[in-house]
Amino acid sequence: MEKLSLCLLVIISLSNAFAQTDMIGKAFVFPKESENSYVSLTARLTKPLTAFTVCLRVYTDLNRDYSLFSYATKTQYNEILLFRGKTAVYSISVGGADVVFKPHQSSEPMHFCMTWESTSGITELWVDGKPMVRRSLKRGYSLGTQASIILGQEQDAFAGGFEKNQCLVGDIGDVNMWDYVLSPEEINTVYAGGTFSPNVLNWRALRYEMSGEVYVKPQLWP
Repeated sequence: MEKLSLCLLVIISLSNAFAQTDMIGKAFVFPKESENSYVSLTARLTKPLTAFTVCLRVYTDLNRDYSLFSYATKTQYNEILLFRGKTAVYSISVGGADVVFKPHQSSEPMHFCMTWESTSGITELWVDGKPMVRRSLKRGYSLGTQASIILGQEQDAFAGGFEKNQCLVGDIGDVNMWDYVLSPEEINTVYAGGTFSPNVLNWRALRYEMSGEVYVKPQLWP
């Protein structure tokens, strides 16, 4: 009987850890530097990705390197990565290759959308509803589906390899992901607070698990 009760507790704990939660009006808060504080997201993927759009909001005053979105597979740790460098440039990585953008800097919460498509390799970064000049990388590539998706840390190993000096200190929210490229009109609608039924990661029905010192708090932006 005791073993049965223990098994039930484990099953309940696991189901709660990755239960779907409506996160509208909320944000993940990373209040201090850490090498073990992060949020792990569970995505709905059934086939390799040949395109994607990822959108999110972040509020931080860091002036060093930090990771915003890290999608790793066991064969490629930087399968998708949105990363801010200490020289105020932002890089998007796909399949281990990367391109660099230099948008304006702001002390206010910032909204990012990154897109990529395999057919052309065209890669876009939108910051606060404004597009950067397009780049191209990994034309013809497809992304693996057995992924570890992490907020707050960069993965230098599958679901690990974190470094304290690359962690996010601040708030992150409104994280959504699609398996196709949103149009400019759709990206501007998302920036204004709208949505288009995200089919990979959905902030309104998010499956996540927090590790270390991370909190869910009301958003500080409208």
